[in-house]
Amino acid sequence: MKKGLFSGLVLILAMVLVLSACSSSSKEVAAVKKDDTKQVATKAKYKIGYDIYFAGNSWSVQLYNEFKSEVKRNQDKIENVIYVESEGKVDKQIANLEDLITKGVDVIITTPNSPTALVPVLKKAKDKGIKVVLLAAKSESDYYDALITVDDYDFGKAGAEWLTKQLNGKGKIIALNGIAGISVSDERWKGAKDVFDKYPDIKVVASANADWDYAKAKLEVSNMLSANPQIDGVWSQGGGMTLGAIESFEAANRPLVPMTSEDNNGFLKKWKALGSSKFKSIAIAKPTWLGAESLKIALDLLDGKTVVKDQILPVAQITEENLDKFVRPNLPDSFWANSRMTEQEVNDSLNK
Repeated sequence: MKKGLFSGLVLILAMVLVLSACSSSSKEVAAVKKDDTKQVATKAKYKIGYDIYFAGNSWSVQLYNEFKSEVKRNQDKIENVIYVESEGKVDKQIANLEDLITKGVDVIITTPNSPTALVPVLKKAKDKGIKVVLLAAKSESDYYDALITVDDYDFGKAGAEWLTKQLNGKGKIIALNGIAGISVSDERWKGAKDVFDKYPDIKVVASANADWDYAKAKLEVSNMLSANPQIDGVWSQGGGMTLGAIESFEAANRPLVPMTSEDNNGFLKKWKALGSSKFKSIAIAKPTWLGAESLKIALDLLDGKTVVKDQILPVAQITEENLDKFVRPNLPDSFWANSRMTEQEVNDSLNK
């Protein structure tokens, strides 16, 4: 009997140990699952709000395409992207940003069509805890988390310095600006005007806001040529506008004069075809890959990483010496040379 009792006690003890081990194992599994849940939570996907500020010229379209290419590279971090289009209109842009706030996006990426008018809606976004990234244009406020652009003042200044040197500090010139009221155009013209003001023999005989548009610039320059028998140079802050200016000069049978420009492929191909003996130019570049960079910055902000608030990059210059590195004869005029899209991404964007 004692032996049977002893055997029973051993069996009971063994069962207790097994149950204890199972209980401990269950707690460990639960703890691991809890830890996994925490890890999943730190990898939350984000809702991105992207404002297509303007789709009226090829540069702004490529800026948007660069952004979309970067979205595809970061699908693991993005729940969805809500796109709105503001058509270059301040009132529509304000309404669009209000809509993005209402839809509860985690970040808004926008190119302000006015440096002042958007201030209240940007403040509203910040007050709601929404991150704000300014792309390629500034706001006269502190209600944003990051800005990515180039120094547009230096953009205008660089072209003006080149032009005054070509003209030996004297001559009659015309000026082609972008969209009236947007900080990009205003800053570029300020940079140029500060240079021209140093040369009393440089006279700006006509100027126009041609909206960075080829057709509008072509018409404006045609009118300027009719009104001005002498034009010695063209200061233009847009590649499509300069291409339009060249064609207006050719249509009027006027000799080509030195012109500033941008890295638009249509212009670069025309420049290459004309040759340095017939045409003098410089192309200042504001890269469309800023669109991709804006998303990278936005994701870094949402991941809690430290980001430099104002990222203002130096401008690049295309000259006669390095033109061949940038011109793309196999791509259409609408392409912009300073791009980081792959060949496939470029082709996909052009075939849409």
